[in-house]
Amino acid sequence: MADSFPIRRIDHVRHYVNNARQASYFYQNVFGFNITAYNGLETGSKNQVDYVLEQNDLRLVFSAPLRPGHPMAHAISEHGDFVQDICFEVDDVDWAHKTAVSRGAESGAEPVTWEDDHGTVRYAAIKTYGNVVHGLINRDKYNGPFLPGYRPENIPGDPIGLIEVDHCVGNVELGKMNTWVKWYEDVLGFANLISFDDKDISTEFTSLMSKVMASGNGRVKFPINEPAEGKKKSQIDEFLEFFGGPGVQHVAMRTDDIIHTVSRLQARGLSFLKVPRTYYEALEERVGKIDENIDELAELGILVDRDDEGYLLQIFSKPVTDRPTIFYEIIHRKGAKSFGKGNFKALFESIEREQELRGTL
Repeated sequence: MADSFPIRRIDHVRHYVNNARQASYFYQNVFGFNITAYNGLETGSKNQVDYVLEQNDLRLVFSAPLRPGHPMAHAISEHGDFVQDICFEVDDVDWAHKTAVSRGAESGAEPVTWEDDHGTVRYAAIKTYGNVVHGLINRDKYNGPFLPGYRPENIPGDPIGLIEVDHCVGNVELGKMNTWVKWYEDVLGFANLISFDDKDISTEFTSLMSKVMASGNGRVKFPINEPAEGKKKSQIDEFLEFFGGPGVQHVAMRTDDIIHTVSRLQARGLSFLKVPRTYYEALEERVGKIDENIDELAELGILVDRDDEGYLLQIFSKPVTDRPTIFYEIIHRKGAKSFGKGNFKALFESIEREQELRGTL
């Protein structure tokens, strides 16, 4: 099938936060990112500060307003720290922006060229759900630190084996999932890879529905969730309430050694959701033989699921801010291309236990 909207990869994920310096310190010291570039008052940026963090092919940017009245100040007040731009590297920014708008997207930023002594970068953006945009960037003619105007930094972290963004998950309001599924199909040429209904993702009390959208080359994957009717408030309802509307729920980061990665994260204080020990008693019976030691997986709380092409290991952090909104998934794929359907019930029950502690179930 022809790819009607070519995307090379996710170039970066930009978060808007109240305090970019402190956020960068957290991600550097817990997740092991290197701080590689900086933009702020010292570089001539009068309204916004930006820190660029990298680990292998994974790049996060943390931005914060420097003055009252910044365009993102209200959004941060509404959402708390949040993912604002899931930016795509593309071959031709102008073509991508024009094509997306012609297919029904709303422009988030008209094409612009940024330039310094290191060359030029072309950027534009289109709006998607909530306050999230998809940047469109090409830096083929640039050899400087991230973007023109930024200064290089060399503040090393202690890397833990994170490789790239595996997928980003969006939560939208009840009845809006199919609207955004169609948007990704019509505008970006994505295809519906997998669908889960409330029978697949449910417990006695809560449920949700989800559809996984994938780009034409399969490199970019976005599950989109909406709440489903249940006896109590689901994790999606909780997110929408505390976030103030639709937004990015979590970013999944891929590793090729999940035991090493999660061990280091736990040692550095990152808290993860845990499932009962009974989950592991029938694990081999459910997923077959795996390379990893089951006792070690149980000690760390790592989940396992299998599809027709292999298996995957995954674990989910607790929210990384005071609001029960954004969190992170660590995923290790050993052939599997799915998203852990066999873990949904155990995971939901674990989330419900956390919601009960917060008084939000």
